[in-house]
Amino acid sequence: MQHEIVISGFGGQGALFAGQLLAYAAMDEGQHVTWIPSYGPEMRGGTAHCVVIVSDEEIGSPIVRNPGTAIVLNNPSMEKYQPLVKAQGYLLINRSLINLPIMRGDIRAVEIPASDLAVEIGDPRMMNMIMLGALVECTGVLPMEAIDHALGAHLPERHRKLLDLNQTALRKGAELAHAQLADIPI
Repeated sequence: MQHEIVISGFGGQGALFAGQLLAYAAMDEGQHVTWIPSYGPEMRGGTAHCVVIVSDEEIGSPIVRNPGTAIVLNNPSMEKYQPLVKAQGYLLINRSLINLPIMRGDIRAVEIPASDLAVEIGDPRMMNMIMLGALVECTGVLPMEAIDHALGAHLPERHRKLLDLNQTALRKGAELAHAQLADIPI
């Protein structure tokens, strides 16, 4: 099975790290992976997104026109990727920062107030991990334990003290996504 995922937001929101962590976790699990980051010229505050493909077979091309899943962290990302998600795909929305409506009835939209929740659990930087946890719960791309292991193995030394908080954020995102999945028609 192949999962094609886009994670998009402003620079500094952790979109690239979330994608990189997913890629590391998939590699550690023996999956085939591509991770392609892209950022605007401004870096922090500019646009940033990455495309991650996770597959149990060789990946033919790293180009993704219509992702099966998109994590959108801000309004410009919502505008860009909502129309591109495949029918029956997932659109994971950071509802704390996105005020745009869902315009499609053929996708599974999961709305998480990730920025607000990150502040509640103690660090606004955890928003990306909340959304990554929601992605894992919705798609089953990898087991949560694989993400935990990758966090332990690849979290930069300067952020090691945040390991437990990152894991808490992952689980909070998964919990909130799980609560919504029962109400989303498949």
